[in-house]
Amino acid sequence: MPRKAEPLPQAQPKPVPPVGVKISTDMERRSYGIRARARWTDPISKRRVIRSEIVADEAAAHAFFDSLRQSSVKGMDVSMTLTKFVTAIGDRWARGLDPTSTGETYGYGLKLRVLPALGHLPVTQITAGAIDRTIDAWEKRHGASTIKNSIAPLVRVLDEAVRDGLIAINPAKNRAKRSLNRNAFRIQPAEQASPRAHAIPDMGTLTRLAEACGKIDQSYSDFVMLAALLAARSSEVSGLQAGDVRFDKNVVVIARQTYPGKGGLVTKQTKGRKERRVPILDPLRPILERLTKDKEPEGRLLVGPKGGALTTATVRDATNWDQIVKDLGLPDLTRHGLRHTGATWMADAGIPLHVLQDILGHASVETTRGYLHPDDRHLASAAEQANAFLKRSAKVSGQSRRSASRTL
Repeated sequence: MPRKAEPLPQAQPKPVPPVGVKISTDMERRSYGIRARARWTDPISKRRVIRSEIVADEAAAHAFFDSLRQSSVKGMDVSMTLTKFVTAIGDRWARGLDPTSTGETYGYGLKLRVLPALGHLPVTQITAGAIDRTIDAWEKRHGASTIKNSIAPLVRVLDEAVRDGLIAINPAKNRAKRSLNRNAFRIQPAEQASPRAHAIPDMGTLTRLAEACGKIDQSYSDFVMLAALLAARSSEVSGLQAGDVRFDKNVVVIARQTYPGKGGLVTKQTKGRKERRVPILDPLRPILERLTKDKEPEGRLLVGPKGGALTTATVRDATNWDQIVKDLGLPDLTRHGLRHTGATWMADAGIPLHVLQDILGHASVETTRGYLHPDDRHLASAAEQANAFLKRSAKVSGQSRRSASRTL
């Protein structure tokens, strides 16, 4: 039998001076450089600890000694790489994040993109420029959402480095605000910057989209109509139960969301962590009546062709979504664009802003305001009011001049 390969020995971590210890140093010239040696006594074991490095010259030796003295002040190795620092702090960077959603997504960004790109660098040598160049490389391979979910955990990790005194400022902080698209520096028309730009233009187009998805399975058609006419997120449609449909009050209660997570589907509160009520629109009523028929209140309202929950990825893959929306002349329409569609139509119907905010579950009314129509009708009305004021002002001014002339 072939001999089983022996595992490679793991490198032993280099000793780090404990906080407050006194460090003695010396240098010894060798033919190949300088051996810089530092000694200190461990305050607990009382054992003498030696750490040495072979360096090129005296300047490098003094830099090595200064690094150890800083480590003694800060209580950690100030030369540690980003990967070692992440290992040292564990999940401390993820405090306050939902571990089943945002925390999990950020964790993937940190593991799959941040550490492979920057993990070899000492934390003290990670600069804003290095981060910018890393983002430039990411932009060639990833979308804006993926990049955002990579920058965010980097910011949090380096925040911990600031708290630990390893670095003075967080070089990733401002990088989180930089454009993730080189073309974003171009001025966008208001129509393109608005979420309205991502909505379906009319009911006829929505119906055609639903019919195209329905050719694969009726559940995909129902998914489209529910997401659009409830102005709901895909995960919220997946989380609906039959008992959430209240025909007596003509509302659908959106109380939870269901989405893929570690180990399977995860169900939890809505993004805003509170229930919201959405009115049942006439085109949706027959669909809801069919979906709730003979179901227990706790039963899932919408199930896929195999009896499981539908997710945005399921709908995308099963329906060949990209091709369907392209054929409809809406190549940029996503499943989330269905929520934008319902919100846009409700705004155009004249639903008061504060009511629309409650329906959509926005924490800020400014987010809701983005669905208001950005056309020129309001500007025309404003111009009429301003012109009327100017005419009155000019008339009053003319009368005042004539009166003054008669007095003279």
